[in-house]
Formats: sequence, C-alpha cells, structure tokens
Amino acid sequence: MNILLVGSGGREHALAWKIAQSPLVTRLVASPGNPGMAKICELAPWKPTEVARLVQHAREMVADLVVIGPEVAIAAGLADALADAGIPCFGPTAAAGRLESSKAFTKAFAERHHLPTSRYRICEDRETAHAALADFDPPYVVKADGLAAGKGVVIAPDRAAAEAAIDDAFAGGFGEAGQIIVLEEFLEGEIGSLFALCDGRTSKLFGWAQDHKRAFDGDEGPNTGGMGTYSPAPVFDLDLVAQTDERLVKRAFKGIAQDGAPYRGVLFVELMSTRDGPKLVEFNARFGDPECQVLMLRLESDLVPYLVACANGTLADLPDPVWRDEAAVCVVLATRGYPGKAEAGSVIRGADADFGPHVQVFHAGTSTDPDGTIRAGSGRALNVCATGADLAEARERAYAAVARIDWPEGFHRTDIGWRALAR
Repeated sequence: MNILLVGSGGREHALAWKIAQSPLVTRLVASPGNPGMAKICELAPWKPTEVARLVQHAREMVADLVVIGPEVAIAAGLADALADAGIPCFGPTAAAGRLESSKAFTKAFAERHHLPTSRYRICEDRETAHAALADFDPPYVVKADGLAAGKGVVIAPDRAAAEAAIDDAFAGGFGEAGQIIVLEEFLEGEIGSLFALCDGRTSKLFGWAQDHKRAFDGDEGPNTGGMGTYSPAPVFDLDLVAQTDERLVKRAFKGIAQDGAPYRGVLFVELMSTRDGPKLVEFNARFGDPECQVLMLRLESDLVPYLVACANGTLADLPDPVWRDEAAVCVVLATRGYPGKAEAGSVIRGADADFGPHVQVFHAGTSTDPDGTIRAGSGRALNVCATGADLAEARERAYAAVARIDWPEGFHRTDIGWRALAR
C-alpha cells in the first residue's frame, strides 16, 4: 500500500512510526512531516490546509489511503476533497468534524442527542457573556468556540478572572476561534481521554489514556495542548468504559449520522468521571496529542488494517485491537514561555541519542539546520516516551531519557502520572 500521512507534530510522528511497521505498507509519505519523521518515511512540503495540493500529491503517488492527523486539515475539508477525488481517507468530513471545530455546535449536539455534559451558555458578545456568568458558580470555564490548538480554555477561579478571560477572548486573544465563546459549568471529578473508531456505521473502542493539560507541576498554570500522558489510566475501570461507550460514543456516532454526516475516523472523547457517571468535556475529531503517542506504543495489533477499514466501511470485519500489558508514559518538552509567547530557534542537543529499546522520542515542533542541528519551535518540541512493566517503570525510563537531553531553553512537567501513582 501507498499511504499519505498529513501533519507534522508528535501525533503524526507516532502514527508514522507505527504505520511504517506494517507489512502492508510499501511507501509512506508524510506532508509536511518533521525531522524525526524524515528518518522513517519520505516527506512532502504541503501544509495540512493546502487541500488541493495534498489531493494532487495523493493522486501522483497513487495513494491507497490518506491519513489525516491534525484538526485543521479536517476543518479545511480535506476528507471531502479526497472523497470527491475517489481517494480513500481516514478522517471525518468537515461537517462531521464540527464535533471538534465548534464547541457551540457540540454543546447543542449533545443536548439534542442526549449526551451527558455540563450546563452551558453560548455568547456572541462580551456584554452577554458577562451577564451569563450569573448562571454559574466559580470556578468558571471560558472556552473559545473554534480551534485554538488545545489552548482555547480558561479555568477562572473568580468572577474578575472570568470577566478578564471573556474580554481577552473578544479582543482577539484566541484569534478567530474566540469570536464566539462558550461558558460552561465546572465539572468535579477526574478527567480522561477515550478513543473510538468508526467507519460510518460500526464503531470500536480504541484505547484510553490520561492527559496533563496544565503547564506546570501539580496541575498549575495555564491550559496547554498537553504536557504529558500515560496509558492505561486507572480511572478507566470496566464500568466507566462501558458507560462511556453507551452514553457518549455510540450516541455521538448515531447522532452525527442522523445529522447527515456519518463519521469515518477516530473520535477522541475527553470526559469527566463524576459521581453521576461520565460527562462529556469535549470531542476531538482526531487522535489526541500527546495521547496518540502512548497508544501507539501500547498497540500490539497492526494499525493499518483499522485505518483502512474506517475508510472503506469494513470495520465490522476486524477483531477488537490487541493491547500490550505494558504501561506507556509520554513527557512533553516545550519551549519556555509556552503556551504563551516563546522564542523559536533554540538548540536541542542529545535528542537523537540511543535511549534503548524501551524509549522513543517523537518530534513535535522542531527543525534542522543543514549540519543536522535540531532547533525547537515556539511550542511543544519533543515527546519523550517510554514503556515499562508498570507505570512507575515506564515513568522512570522516560525521565531518565529526558535528563540526557540538553536543552536549557526548554521545560517539562516532572509529575506525569501522579494521579495513578497516588492511588
């Protein structure tokens, strides 16, 4: 098979690493890819939003499958254009992808299709939003409606902070994503990430993990795109998984099909485990980043048949995926200042070392000089991942590898997996 993988982050590096292991794959091209991916596949120059160029490249390489990594490609309609060209695609249409691209759409969708979630108000101007705060108790949850690279959420401890977050959003703090905002009830409980595949009719659960959204240790600081993950996550006992599948996954896939946009690809369910069962925090229309990294490390099955089955409607013909008993941990290394203003271009040394068979370093936001020097972007740069017999061993291996990477301008959390280890 010839496969075109779209994207350039840590998620896509992990997908490329797993796809390249499949005996079904003859040629793998990533567009635009990153320096880490260049070591395992070919690279093409097109960005995820350059839809026409990506479709043309898929034609030229006679792609049997296109795998969409990032949400921006979904929102740009890449799956729709590939369908028009008759090219199989793993990834939902722009209409189905509204489950991620619009928080306002998703809240109304959840209400319409009886998915348990928090109370909410959709606000299109600052005055309405300020007044709507009276309907909620602190802490206040302020979300940008559109795509904001995982950084469009503010948890405000008091009304003054909530009003400041609202003012910032309508002043352009989230860019176009914040032209509409959603105020939500703060949910008490433990958060988790569950994944499910769908081919438009049949769905299968596809693993779970726990993310660390806040920038600093102890879950302090601003929300980010994710500073680390681990899998399996103890919060997902069999009862929670079954409830999530029934109340959120199956209802979501059925509902979006009833709305005229059958879902083909992977759905990321971010949920809160509450006293009343799982409640939807938000959907993402793709693999999580950095959740995908730990899932790929733990997946025993060949990934490619599942990607193909979602694209061609044959998921029911496949068995449930097989997962390794090992635990996996991902520690994100980011440029100091992230998720705020950060300087790109600092040098990372030691990322290409041989860390042994239990460690994988995925590139998330890097570039290379002609002499091979690795430089960081202005956000998340590396994902240092490791496996072990249990979470403690996997975490020890990951942090041992982190300690060998020389990057004074970078930072990372030192407590990935703390919830599970504290149980």
